[in-house]
Amino acid sequence: MTYKNDIEKFIEIFKRSHLSISKFAKLIDKDRRTVTSWIDNISNIELSLDTKDKISNLFRYPNYIWEQNCWGDEFIKSITQIPQKEIRIIDEDYYGRLSYIMEQESNRRFVIQAQFPGPMYRDTAVKKVYRYKTSKYIEELKRKRIDKMLKYDYDTTEWYSIKSILAFCFASIGNFYTKDEKIKILELIYELFCNNYNKKLFLFDSHSRKIYGMETTYISINIEQKILFFKSPIESVFIEVRNKSLVERMHKYYSSPLEAPSHVNFLESVKIIKILQDALRYNNDIKQAYETINRTTGYGELFYHNLSLDLQKNVSSPKDGQKKN
Repeated sequence: MTYKNDIEKFIEIFKRSHLSISKFAKLIDKDRRTVTSWIDNISNIELSLDTKDKISNLFRYPNYIWEQNCWGDEFIKSITQIPQKEIRIIDEDYYGRLSYIMEQESNRRFVIQAQFPGPMYRDTAVKKVYRYKTSKYIEELKRKRIDKMLKYDYDTTEWYSIKSILAFCFASIGNFYTKDEKIKILELIYELFCNNYNKKLFLFDSHSRKIYGMETTYISINIEQKILFFKSPIESVFIEVRNKSLVERMHKYYSSPLEAPSHVNFLESVKIIKILQDALRYNNDIKQAYETINRTTGYGELFYHNLSLDLQKNVSSPKDGQKKN
């Protein structure tokens, strides 16, 4: 068996229990005929969440065994070995890391980006930011990822700090981009996210509260599989977390307007992208860009917080009635 569906997993667990059908059925609160139909593999009815939880609790199996990516040897390992901590180290070469990201983000993605722009948008405009050689297989995989994420119907939610987007546009130090490249990237993001409900862009104020790590590492949340992963300080290593409650808590934190850091609503983030693009096109500085944001949107206060104290003295105060999310 490949153990790719609930019934195959159920049959294997029953065999290893060494219990009678009647006893097993009683323990999981099912009638004997239902259990028999599962064991004989003549029923197409999937196991309910309640039944899965009862089996996991009864035999002290991790809930992970019922997930789609737990199958084959991974499933057998999960029900025969002592459960390990819900942390896994992904130590791969560049190709392996990229393949892992594509697997976890195959259908959709929910990411908190360390810097603006994300690597995918960077690679469309700047081919050689970091001076390293890659194989044709890596380049093909990168292109495949870019093509998928540029599709109109690919579901993506992306969070960037306001500090990182202002640094991208106006910083003189640690900036890889020419003016034309910046405009090109902002134009690409504007076209992708404007009036597209499959793609949501949020800009959050990292100065509104203490937020550790959000500006230093890439975090991707797969809420369907209850997995999140992030890049470690060692370039070649990812840390994967399978703690269900932590993953759900992280996802809720960044998907709930009330719990998330102060941020620009995704419907208006694209408007600010356009303002910043125009600022670069017409050689406006960060003070002029702020004044436009403060005058034409409800989020001037969030951008005001990200200006230096000296700059704050030389711009208008945020207008009344500023929004927090």
